[in-house]
Amino acid sequence: MVNFTTMRHVWIGWLVGLVFMAQVANAQDDGSGRQKIEAAKIGLITNRLNLTTDQAPQFWAIYNEYNAKKQELNRRVRQLNNAPARTSLNDEQLVNGLREVNSTKQKLADLDDEYMGRFLKVITPAQLAELYKTEQMFNKMLLNKLNQGN
Repeated sequence: MVNFTTMRHVWIGWLVGLVFMAQVANAQDDGSGRQKIEAAKIGLITNRLNLTTDQAPQFWAIYNEYNAKKQELNRRVRQLNNAPARTSLNDEQLVNGLREVNSTKQKLADLDDEYMGRFLKVITPAQLAELYKTEQMFNKMLLNKLNQGN
C-alpha cells in the first residue's frame, strides 16, 4: 500500500518535470533561457531533497558556490577540447593540452571531494546521494528536451 506522502511526492515530481519542460521550451524563445533553466533545476532539487527549513539556506549557499566553480571547470574542459587550433599543434603541444584537460578534470574531482564534506555538514548522506542523482536526471532531461527541439 502506497502512503499519501509518497503519492504526493510523486505528483509533485511530475508537476515539477512538466513545469521544467515548459520552461525549457519557452527558454528557447527569449533571452532569459538560462534563468528559466536554473529555476527549473532549483525547483527539482528542492523537491527531490526535501530540505528542512534549517537546511535550505545553508545548503543553497554551499550549492551555489559549488555549482559556479563546477560550471567554470567544465567550461574550461570544453574550451580545451574544442580549441580550433588543436589541428595545427605539434605532438608536444597536443600532449601538453591533454595534460591540461586531465589536470582540469582532476580539479573537478577534487572539487567534488571538498564539497562533499561541506554538504555533509548540512544535509544527510541520503540527501547528498539524491542531489547527485537529481543533477544527472536534470541534465538528461535537458539534453533530451533540447534534442527534441532541433
